[in-house]
Amino acid sequence: MNFTAASVRAEPQPAPTEQNLADYIAAGRKAAPVAGSGSACNSGSGAGSGNGSGDCYGGSGSSSGLSGGYASDTVGYGPPQTAWLSAFAYGTSHPDVAPPGTNDWNCKTTDPDRRPVVALHGTWMNAYNGFAYMGQPMKDAGFCVFTFNYGRSSLIQGGGVGALIPGVMGTGYIQDAAKQLAVFVDRVRAATGASEVDIVAHSQGGSMANWYTKYEGGADKVRKLVTFGATHHGTTLDGIGALGRAINNFGIDVLGFVELFVGHAGIQQTVGSDFTNRLNAAGDTVPGIDYTVVGTRYDEVTTPFDSTFLKAGPGSTVDNIVLQDGCDADISDHLTLMYSPRALSIALRALDPVGHPQLTCTFNPWLIGGGGSL
Repeated sequence: MNFTAASVRAEPQPAPTEQNLADYIAAGRKAAPVAGSGSACNSGSGAGSGNGSGDCYGGSGSSSGLSGGYASDTVGYGPPQTAWLSAFAYGTSHPDVAPPGTNDWNCKTTDPDRRPVVALHGTWMNAYNGFAYMGQPMKDAGFCVFTFNYGRSSLIQGGGVGALIPGVMGTGYIQDAAKQLAVFVDRVRAATGASEVDIVAHSQGGSMANWYTKYEGGADKVRKLVTFGATHHGTTLDGIGALGRAINNFGIDVLGFVELFVGHAGIQQTVGSDFTNRLNAAGDTVPGIDYTVVGTRYDEVTTPFDSTFLKAGPGSTVDNIVLQDGCDADISDHLTLMYSPRALSIALRALDPVGHPQLTCTFNPWLIGGGGSL
């Protein structure tokens, strides 16, 4: 298988209230839970095939629920989509299909600059509606693209009420998902003969991939990491998440209650969580990886939007890009970001700057995407 503009580093936007909350959280947060505290973390890339175990960390350090869940392969293909709303609806009713252009396990490439691409969906999404727009264009550009459904957790396993909805995935512990990613990447490498892969990821997929490179052996297996709206440093959810974390530190388990609805992964991605603290404890990046990090000013989920950006450490490069810089017409929000022609052009340029140097600029509205039509 093969998976086959000048960007501007945004200056942090003033957010004094959020910063005050963040400082308070940093001073008073609880200690991280003990690794492997009595629950198994499953891995595996086939449906129901997770048998491994590993470290597990609670989102708030107090919510009950079993760790676990599993990853699964896709079965069949869904139609191409240009709008997020229609893609999400189709993915809900057809939760296991692959996005077009992906998962051709016979795909090969002899070009050393065309590594297999692993595409990672976000929280409450799935492989199909995460990449129903970008999958086929990436394949048409000469990449072998592979994707899977990760973080499939039941309500009992801590996936939250949302896990009862078909097609809602990425809800289990993010560390478990990173183990599932490790298995999938090794499958891709074995099938393609490639020593490394590139990753294109949305939202939780970005922070999960970052964890994989830092703690699950992925540092030597990933060459480029391209993320869109990733929760690399957590999110305040416009201040709600930060406020909840502060209240938790007073001993009132607000986040544990919320976790019953949104799932482990949702709480883990709030600012000041044990997950985000450990994720960035030794710096934002790892040596040997080139990072392209895209944020949109209209992101209502990863807030503030520039918290997605990374600071390059030794041996790595980081290209932080504001989607609207040079293209005010694109007003994509967190979800329609993956249905933005400009975002697609940024991904292609990051993967192959020589073959795809030009960036697109078209209208793409929040919530709907698809240029305003379904």
